[in-house]
Amino acid sequence: MTAHREDDTMMTTVLVDDEHLIRSAMAAMLGLNDDIEVLGEAADGAQAIELIGRLAAAEKRPDVVLLDLQMPGLDGIETAERLIGDYAGIGLVIVTSHGRPGYLKRALEVGVRGFVPKTASAEKLAEVVRQVASGGRYVDPELAAEALAAGESPLTPREADVLEFSADGASIEEIAVRASLSPGTTRNYLSSASMKLGAANRHEALAIAKRHGWI
Repeated sequence: MTAHREDDTMMTTVLVDDEHLIRSAMAAMLGLNDDIEVLGEAADGAQAIELIGRLAAAEKRPDVVLLDLQMPGLDGIETAERLIGDYAGIGLVIVTSHGRPGYLKRALEVGVRGFVPKTASAEKLAEVVRQVASGGRYVDPELAAEALAAGESPLTPREADVLEFSADGASIEEIAVRASLSPGTTRNYLSSASMKLGAANRHEALAIAKRHGWI
């Protein structure tokens, strides 16, 4: 069943996710609505910036961009920050399975106007697109509650990432590949995270961060 706004205004969006199946699923979900048009898809932040640049040059800048949080290269928040700097007023929504306080806080600080779980229904996703396209904001209440319950994390999103990627005992080199970082930068993030948490090593830091709900 399709849905549309009373004024029949078409809203446009771009989908950014490194998983093709997820992009396809979101496109199909949004395609159920006759007032929302998907202008294009991108597999990472760099592709998204290039695609939106081409669309803007053709005077087809999207109203809303749906961004995966964790992607190789530029993550969703870094991509959002770049896009906001280039296109004032563009509606940006992070779609994620992570409700970490650091992510939510940083997303809001850079100007993201939506924070939605990947488990959202087709109806909810379309509702968020409409709300953000109209200048509003939407933060999923469960993700917000998780972030508030966890308290303020001392970790940056990247520090939290590398700690999480180390959870299965991965080597520095393996963590670096997962985080799309160099081994040296990965070591620096792990060391910084351990120091902030007062931990003797990354394994202890991981346990502390998990206990507080920061990863």
